[in-house]
Amino acid sequence: MTQLTDDSRVLGQGDWRYEPVIDWPQVPAEINLIEAIGVTVGADDRVYVFNRGHPAVLVFEPSGQFVTAWGENDFVRPHGMTAAADGSLYLTDDLGHRVAQYSAAGVLLRNVGPFGVASDTDAEGFDYRTIRTAAGPFNLPTNVGIAANGGLFVTDGYGNARVHHFDADGTLLSSWGAPGAGPGEFNVPHGICIDARGRVLVADRENSRIQIFDQSGTLLDLWTDVVRPCDVFWSPDNVYFVAELGNQNGRYPWQPLPESPVGGRVSIFDSDGRLLSRWGGGLNARRPDGFYACHDIAVDSQRSIYVGEVAVTAAMAAGEDPTGLPTLRKFVHVSGMPGIQATADQRQS
Repeated sequence: MTQLTDDSRVLGQGDWRYEPVIDWPQVPAEINLIEAIGVTVGADDRVYVFNRGHPAVLVFEPSGQFVTAWGENDFVRPHGMTAAADGSLYLTDDLGHRVAQYSAAGVLLRNVGPFGVASDTDAEGFDYRTIRTAAGPFNLPTNVGIAANGGLFVTDGYGNARVHHFDADGTLLSSWGAPGAGPGEFNVPHGICIDARGRVLVADRENSRIQIFDQSGTLLDLWTDVVRPCDVFWSPDNVYFVAELGNQNGRYPWQPLPESPVGGRVSIFDSDGRLLSRWGGGLNARRPDGFYACHDIAVDSQRSIYVGEVAVTAAMAAGEDPTGLPTLRKFVHVSGMPGIQATADQRQS
């Protein structure tokens, strides 16, 4: 169970203020929720969690009540998840080099693109510095964004440096990107969403920026007021929610601790990249306003925010005890704005 060491408080600024929900959700004793590596929200506001435990997919009501679970032996290592407008889920299995579509009940509908064998980028495992050339799908893919026409955009990933564009039938149309820190290049393209204007927003994690493209891969804009963003989510309010890993935790072995580290945090931006609200960034993850290692983010029709954290993996890599660290958090919108009618294809992970 999450152990938080301070009272609840209102977080954020302006119209985008939130209150943390303590001890959300209610996980049955027989369910082993190790790490909420992915989180998404369906059109009915049910919350789907990609778990690095067993079973792999957990389903909750917005209240936190447990609904069901599935996916006992379907994935090598869960990573990202995205709810589609038809109620299905797109799941990325990074070590399985796989993107798969499942029904909400856990029936495999199809695999998108090739799977099971890494594309040849010369990458040595998860070390993005060793990628010599970008390649086709997939090498440790991370997440999926869904366009209004059902087209799929896949960030690929830890062992590649590309975005792959598939049509709604799963045919590969194009790929773009290359390893590096220049405009249009990637160092761990990790999260992705498509907004109402059709723009493709990519969380370019190790370059600490959001890169924005049109659907042909032309770079339109860069947002840099982020620290190692893992995911970006567009809502019908035309605002953008970003889960930032920060540089305190979850660092690669070759990355030194900065002199003034930033902890995990949530940031909210307008469509031009102006900051609207932010909380977190401190170093005490057990506070209601603290995060250890934000990894995924989703927003429901009432503007409630759900954050999945990669706390266990990050803590163990650092030789720290992950006991009591949060891995799944809910924040309720308290600023008095009316609810929105979000559709599932507006959830991109």
